This record gives sequence, C-alpha cells and structure tokens, in this order.
Amino acid sequence: VVIRHFAQGAPHFLADRISASIINAGDGAHEHPTQALLDMLTLKHQIGALDGLKVLILGDIAHSRVARSNIWGLRTLGASVKVCGPLALMPREVEEMGVEITHDLNEALAWCDVVNVLRLQLERQQEGLIPSLRDYQRSFGLTRKRLEMAGGDKVIMHPGPMNRGVEIDSDVADGSGSVILRQVTYGVAVRMAVLYLISGGERIIE
Repeated sequence: VVIRHFAQGAPHFLADRISASIINAGDGAHEHPTQALLDMLTLKHQIGALDGLKVLILGDIAHSRVARSNIWGLRTLGASVKVCGPLALMPREVEEMGVEITHDLNEALAWCDVVNVLRLQLERQQEGLIPSLRDYQRSFGLTRKRLEMAGGDKVIMHPGPMNRGVEIDSDVADGSGSVILRQVTYGVAVRMAVLYLISGGERIIE
C-alpha cells in the first residue's frame, strides 16, 4: 500500500492494522522518506561521500515533511545540517533533532556546501505567519547575489514545486549549481526501486 495522507502518523496507523507492506509517500508535516532518499542519492552522485558535508535546509521548516526526513537521513550518513527560516516557521522540536538554527541567510550560505530550498506555501501569508511574500523574499529568498556574496560553489536543491521569485530566483534554479532536474530523474528511479524491493524483488548489490 502506498499512502499519502494529511494526518501525521497515518502510515503507522495503517501498518498496525493490516499485514501488507506500507510505503509512506508523505504524512502531513511529519515525514517524506522517498524524497529524502532521492535527495541523498542526488548528492551522492553529485559530490560523493556525504560524511562531513554541510547542508542548509532553507524555508518553512515547521510545515515541511521533506525537512524532517532529510535531517534524519543526512545526519545518519554523517552530514552536518543547519536550518534557516523565519522564527514563525521554525518548529520548537527541531533543535532536538541535532541541527543548528539560524535566521541569518547570509551567514548560513557562507557555511554550507549544499542549499536545499523548501517551497513556501503561499497560505502562510494568509495565516499571518509571514508579513508578506515580498518580505519573505527579501529576507530568505535565494538569489544569485546572495550566493555570490557567500563565495564558493553551492549545490542547489528544491523538492518542487517552486515559487520562482519567492523562495528561489529563476537564475538560481536554472543555474549551473542546480541539481533540481536531476532530483526529478533520481526520484523516479528511487521510487521504482522501493516498489520493486517492497513487492518482493531480489536485492542486488554491486
């Protein structure tokens, strides 16, 4: 069973009640395991070993299942993770996951090797969690100018879909450091592999 549900813990609830294998395709703001797998595979092919890598997760951390799964996976493989975003979009428990919090994007960019930009759900403005989209872009939008100020080559990631001109500018999303299209490609392969293995396929390790 492949389940995507708005309720956190729905896959675990189902797994306790049926004997079939369960694949979590995203449960609320809790977890998105296959997205984390494809992100780590992308980095493995782009950079190599993840041990010692410095990864910045930028944006709406509080409502992001992608952020949580990436934090668990990256730290398990030895990467250092820092999260950056507005205070109102930062969950209280994130420090307990072993990551550092910052609200200074320029400082965070100077530190990291990789930037994983999260989509800003536009309803956050309606909820009063951010003053305006323009204010968010000014403080936390990933622009070419900010990257140039930070120095060094950064790998740019985004789980999609993107709000171009809000959390990320088009010239960054489509620039030489971007691996966003590669994430999409590896996402298909990773999910095919998960379905194959869960359905009883033979595990082949080369």
